[in-house]
Amino acid sequence: MSTETRSDARKPIRVADGDELRDVLDSHDTVLVEFYTKGCALCQAIEPVLGNVARETGVTVAMANPGDDVRLIDEWNVSSAPTLVLVVDGEEVARLAEGFQGGDDIEAFLDEHLDLD
Repeated sequence: MSTETRSDARKPIRVADGDELRDVLDSHDTVLVEFYTKGCALCQAIEPVLGNVARETGVTVAMANPGDDVRLIDEWNVSSAPTLVLVVDGEEVARLAEGFQGGDDIEAFLDEHLDLD
């Protein structure tokens, strides 16, 4: 496997709707889901941070825009963007909905709720 292929595997996965999100959740034990909105400056700023977090921690990152599938708003109780939801074995275990977060803050959030060592 080339280095480029390995690093691509750690990029956030953009999902088009709730069905694609469910597919990602079903195929990965641990997923950090970012709910974002189009035109949200904080959401755009956090995207490269999430890519770095995925590479550093090995945690799968999925990105979903509830505006593309409004069912996600109620299903995931999304009231602000960006909202980060940590899902383990298909169940939400933690949520971070406090605006932009830096990589250290997101990694600390993951460390608090996962055994990454």
